[in-house]
Amino acid sequence: MGSIIAAWFGVQTKANRERDFEHGKFHHFAIGGIVFAVLFVFFVVGIVKVVMYYAGVPG
Repeated sequence: MGSIIAAWFGVQTKANRERDFEHGKFHHFAIGGIVFAVLFVFFVVGIVKVVMYYAGVPG
């Protein structure tokens, strides 16, 4: 999971990337990436809703 998060933010080291391509399975990274993306979207939507609530914006 750490490799997915690091790659998502673009801070993956060359050694870790090479290790992942040699030993990792594609479906693990694909599923992990999709799950992380969905969680990230829910997190951003939640933050926006909280900010809008405290700003007094109806919605």
